[in-house]
Amino acid sequence: MEKKILKDINFILPRGKVLAVVGESGSGKSTLLNTITGLLGKVGKASVGSIRFKNRDLLTLHARQWQSIRGKEIARVYQDSSAAFCPIRKIGEQLYEMVQAHGKWSRVELKERAEKIIKKMNLPEGILDEYPFCLSGGMAQRVGILAALLLKPDLLLADEPTSALDTVTQVQVVEEMMKLQAEYGLSILLVTHQLSIALVMADYVVIMQRGRVVEAGSVRSVFECPQHAYTKELLAAVLKE
Repeated sequence: MEKKILKDINFILPRGKVLAVVGESGSGKSTLLNTITGLLGKVGKASVGSIRFKNRDLLTLHARQWQSIRGKEIARVYQDSSAAFCPIRKIGEQLYEMVQAHGKWSRVELKERAEKIIKKMNLPEGILDEYPFCLSGGMAQRVGILAALLLKPDLLLADEPTSALDTVTQVQVVEEMMKLQAEYGLSILLVTHQLSIALVMADYVVIMQRGRVVEAGSVRSVFECPQHAYTKELLAAVLKE
């Protein structure tokens, strides 16, 4: 028996802007990102609608077409970036393998590109020679962002990128992401359940509940004058903390 997870999803992310998708656990946020990146697997499918990216409908792409887009034009940062790396292989080797999948890179080219981002992310110079299991949570997230930005994507999907971090590290990572977004002109689709992160980072916000968009607009209009009862509940919960 089929079950609809996402329904009536409709929004636009302008080039170079940040849109936050906010909602409680189970509201469909991560499923939305999996749909955008063609990673629903065999257990799910997008049966109606379209996802337009650079004049292409992503829902019509086959596996080979996705290989040239995923990671290069559309990149993703996960909630736990350390889980995306093999723990017993050096970070630099894994990044080199990743970029080689999208073109012929020399190790010198990788190091030069990586070092520019390493400095901006406040990572130690020798990070490429480290093993993932040696990294703190904050460093692992920074390395995840480094990996996502190496190929200079047009769109960055950030799936709860700070929720597993302590408060101080959250602030640091958010500040660094904002600097990189401004410098590279990135479009970012930020999934989060933290309204404070959305308020700081985003230009626009989408509020999701049970697989539906219940409210959308600029961050200022939605947070200052919420219209939907669920949005008002979220804001009230933050004020009580």
